[in-house]
Amino acid sequence: MAPKRTTVRDLRRHNRSTLLSKLFFDGPLSRHELSQLTGLSAATVSNVTGELVDDRLIIEAGLVESDGGRPRVLLRVDPAYGHVIGIDVGETGVKVELFDLAMNRLAAAEHPMASTRPDPAEVAAQIVSGVGEVLRASGVEQRTVLGIGVGVPGTVEKSDPVVVHAQTIGWEGVALEQLLRAGGITLPLFFDNGAKTLGQAEMWFGAGRGARHAVIALIGSGVGAAVIADGTTYRGSTSSAGEWGHTTLVYDGRLCRCGSHGCLEAYVGAEGILDRYRKARGGRDIPGSDEQSQLDALVAAAVRSKTAAKVLDETAGYLGAGIANLINLFNPERIVLGGWAGLSIGGRLLPTVRQVAKAHALRHPYGVASIELCQLGPDAVAVGAATLPVAALLDEGADPRVSTEAA
Repeated sequence: MAPKRTTVRDLRRHNRSTLLSKLFFDGPLSRHELSQLTGLSAATVSNVTGELVDDRLIIEAGLVESDGGRPRVLLRVDPAYGHVIGIDVGETGVKVELFDLAMNRLAAAEHPMASTRPDPAEVAAQIVSGVGEVLRASGVEQRTVLGIGVGVPGTVEKSDPVVVHAQTIGWEGVALEQLLRAGGITLPLFFDNGAKTLGQAEMWFGAGRGARHAVIALIGSGVGAAVIADGTTYRGSTSSAGEWGHTTLVYDGRLCRCGSHGCLEAYVGAEGILDRYRKARGGRDIPGSDEQSQLDALVAAAVRSKTAAKVLDETAGYLGAGIANLINLFNPERIVLGGWAGLSIGGRLLPTVRQVAKAHALRHPYGVASIELCQLGPDAVAVGAATLPVAALLDEGADPRVSTEAA
């Protein structure tokens, strides 16, 4: 195969992308700093930043003193250039959040799920409704929205239209993009697995920032992970890489929602933890109206109840063993625990989880790995979903609304 020829247009797009990305993540910066940090010539930086100013993508952000010369102008991405929407289709509800380009949250809407195996059409309707709610609440006009990112359970098949395979909630080949278009969504749409959007959020803004090799784990009703190898999310041949929750922890063990037995998710996912606690209580109901409140009740009860404490200690053991597997398989420098259940459990059990992981992992890879909690909280999946249209802007150096229209 002949090598792809790089055109002047390709080079220009690369330079725009490089400078825009540097300003987004590390700005405000002067043109002199941009040249030093990117390796681009002063003339190229001056020309490209001039274009970006003309396009209103970046703005001046004050002055900084220089060594003996005139003060240098600082540049930054303009937060008011546009807006992005991030959607977390979780297993307990749909969360919709609206951000400006500085990733300041401007509005949010949340709709609980009526079932753990939700009807796709109902989920699409909740998303459409939530988008309308955040636009109305913020006063933001739809024309200013660069795109909508959607984080979903399961595997996202990048077909046309996009199709979702989420075995644990009963979705097989669901054309979610088509459902959203039928519901009236006309903005650019971007889809990814929720654990991967969580991973991108934590790598960009949270506990993963600065790491080149990391695993960002999402623990909610279910369990997943984003595997970051040399700064890039590893996806596998069909983008289903990272289904950590469906690795076997106990041969012929507990029944998992996927239909198999002994999966990690059946032991450390919220649904599995609560089922084990319920059985340990002789089948008695757990206080709380939903999984989150019930897990909170379990954690709170552990200080006075031996039964609750035992269930949590067992959970820490299972989770630590699962993390040891990640360390042995991927040799990450950092493992980040996120998701609403991961934060609830990790806040109490992280020292025990670390001890168990140390006992089960090989000494050398464990010695270079840190195990930390997610920094962005329970909104991390939605934040990560909102970064999908931002990533398109940074990768192309151009507005995704224009790119979509041109396509």
